[in-house]
Amino acid sequence: MEKRTKPRETFDIMNYFGVLRIAAALVLSMVLVFVIIFFVSETPGVAIQKLMLGPLETKRSFFNVIVRAIPLVFTGLGLTLCLKSGIFNISSDASFYMGAVISTAIAIAVPLPNIAHQTVQILAAAVAGGLISMLPVIINKYTKVNPVVLAIMANSIFYYFGLSIISSFFLEPSGSWGSYKFPDNARMGTIIKGTTLHWGFLIMIAVTLFVIFLMNKTSFGYKVRVTGSNPAFAKASGIKTGLVILMAQFMGGAIAGMGGAIEIVGVYKRFQWQSQTNYVWDGLLIYMLANGNPVYIPLTAFFIAYLRIGAEIMSRSSDLDPEIVTFLQGIIIFLVASQRFLYFIKQRHDQKMSLKQAEEGGAAA
Repeated sequence: MEKRTKPRETFDIMNYFGVLRIAAALVLSMVLVFVIIFFVSETPGVAIQKLMLGPLETKRSFFNVIVRAIPLVFTGLGLTLCLKSGIFNISSDASFYMGAVISTAIAIAVPLPNIAHQTVQILAAAVAGGLISMLPVIINKYTKVNPVVLAIMANSIFYYFGLSIISSFFLEPSGSWGSYKFPDNARMGTIIKGTTLHWGFLIMIAVTLFVIFLMNKTSFGYKVRVTGSNPAFAKASGIKTGLVILMAQFMGGAIAGMGGAIEIVGVYKRFQWQSQTNYVWDGLLIYMLANGNPVYIPLTAFFIAYLRIGAEIMSRSSDLDPEIVTFLQGIIIFLVASQRFLYFIKQRHDQKMSLKQAEEGGAAA
């Protein structure tokens, strides 16, 4: 019985160590930011109070946090599927941006009734996003070019491609740069009056539950995890690793594409994204903070969105700029990514386990 419990004990300790490192990184990062605020701000008390409690002061501010978290959740979940398969595919920005472009095209050019319109937009964006996400893996197979390089190139290529589509076919000739307005039956609509919370929030919850179930309760999720952690063992076990990786990339890109479609018709009245999106880096941060567990993706996305809304409120009430949150994110990434951060705790545990096994071996002899 003891031998059977040891793997489980090891897993629990490793999981505990990962959570401990992330929690310590968050606390240490917040302390450093508070110290910096005290040094650079003339009203540090007001700045910290607005940063930490500003989003809770009004109903609208709080729901703005949830709305800001929705695209972060989609990109975080999409990257979870891609990265868990063992391929560092960061083409989520391409999928996200093109998902918004496809959704815009359907919203303006294809007249459909309410609900059906949004459904077609999201499904088309998902397919486009999934196909884009597969490209780095497919090209890598035949050219051996690093998929990370291919993914970064895809983000730029599809940004300019999507921008040219909007500029050529859907740009409103008069006024500031932007597409024609979306029809009302093509937009998401708000759930709660007096807030910006749209129906995409419910879709986000459904997609989150789907990914959790897929990764933890299905054979496909098991194959993705095994392929990502030990591809040689996966092949020896009869798993078609190439197909598993390709499907994981498609599903991850599809989720990112859905996020782009939901964001553009849920928050905006027209397409106005002239600059390249950077949601993939947010998604990576959220993935790291969640320790690769899709269950925690919404929580970490809410945390990042909360800090950003708090920083915006802080900048309006104090002499600090909201970019201080970017500094905070940098510290968090540095500490979480550092293999040596709190490594002594794991090392001490490994030493205790080695001594315990040696004692048990000596007693058995």
